[in-house]
Amino acid sequence: MKICAAQTKAVKGDVQKNIAHHLEFISRAVAANAAVIVFPELSLTGYEPAIANDLAIYVNDARLDVFREKADAHNMVISVGAPIQASGGVNIGMIVFQPRQPRFLYSKQFLHEDEYPFFVAGQGGPPIIVASKMIAFAICYELSIPAHAANALKNGANVYVASVAKTTAGMEKAYQTLSSIAAKYGVTTLIGNSVGLCDNFESAGGSAAWDKNGNLLLQLNPTEEGLLTVEVDN
Repeated sequence: MKICAAQTKAVKGDVQKNIAHHLEFISRAVAANAAVIVFPELSLTGYEPAIANDLAIYVNDARLDVFREKADAHNMVISVGAPIQASGGVNIGMIVFQPRQPRFLYSKQFLHEDEYPFFVAGQGGPPIIVASKMIAFAICYELSIPAHAANALKNGANVYVASVAKTTAGMEKAYQTLSSIAAKYGVTTLIGNSVGLCDNFESAGGSAAWDKNGNLLLQLNPTEEGLLTVEVDN
């Protein structure tokens, strides 16, 4: 089974343009015979906390129906990032489209301290099963919380995928963490980062993957968009 992490550059606040760009990457994942594609944190709007309240959408937003159609047509799981209208505020969310199933929300449980003025903590979400593999999700800061990985992987997940928007320093820390998680739990780990300006920092790309022994498999460069594709073995 192949899993893709899309390394994309968002157009700030422009959901329609970003949807169109996502569809280009989905076509590339289809050509690679991938079963799953995961986009970076808040990929549909860009990582823009200060305007997230204005940009927040609902999970059932009709503009996203095209992702459900693509998931059905290509038997592919598609996970996109967006600020989500929630009780008490806005969640940082991943909306997951599985073939012929209702879309569901994974919402970020553990927020970085800088995010509290703009977002409220979410409820997480369950792993998904694709081609006999169980895939658990994380959003950015969550991967640095040991309890998150422990809980996400306790039921036998084979893959741990982090959707992020991180600086160079943040990615260096994430590499160490995800290599350690891979070796400790015997799982494949992936991280999908964005590129370009996000909020008040430059997102550093470098999307990467590690095998179940913690060895680096692939890594994208820090400045260009790209598609990281990994074959998850048995």
